[in-house]
Amino acid sequence: MQGSGVDSSLNATGREQAHSFYDVYGSVSFDKVYTSALKRTSETVAQFIDKGIPHEALSGLNEISWGTNEGQKITPDEDAYYHWMLQQWQNGNTSLRIQGGESPEEVALRQQPVINKILQNDDDTTILICMHGRAMRILMCQLLHYPLKSMDMFEHSNLCLYLLEYTGSLWSTLKYNDTTHLMQMRLPKAEKEQSIL
Repeated sequence: MQGSGVDSSLNATGREQAHSFYDVYGSVSFDKVYTSALKRTSETVAQFIDKGIPHEALSGLNEISWGTNEGQKITPDEDAYYHWMLQQWQNGNTSLRIQGGESPEEVALRQQPVINKILQNDDDTTILICMHGRAMRILMCQLLHYPLKSMDMFEHSNLCLYLLEYTGSLWSTLKYNDTTHLMQMRLPKAEKEQSIL
């Protein structure tokens, strides 16, 4: 189980996904790249950073702390506890912490300065944020004004894309858990080369 207490690098699949994401979105003129302070996010968008796009790593974007189970294989009892906790959060008990970890409300609180920072910078009109699954769900609730108990409505897959637009007062979602950029990596090499030609 990975959370804010596990600062691991990407594995081979993650690196390939990162390349596929860059292949599709590398031509977008991003003004700024934000990542969490955990290295797997900066590794994911390294090709954008290497182009010279300004980058800032913010701990407010870190994944939720999953507590004492981070870095451990999940036993059936721990899995049952995890799912019980998710149900508690869905029931609105978002101040509950998983043992030794954070609550969704605590994550939302540490995200507030990040949201304010992004909104206050009028010069950055197109930004890329790379973060983590549970933290992303909490951020989406905050931006779109949903209660935290609704966070699981924002599904996610590894290296999915949520595309949001901000009018100055309102956020809207243009793409939701989009993984079409990963379709190329699933093709055998010969087919990949043909589809690029």
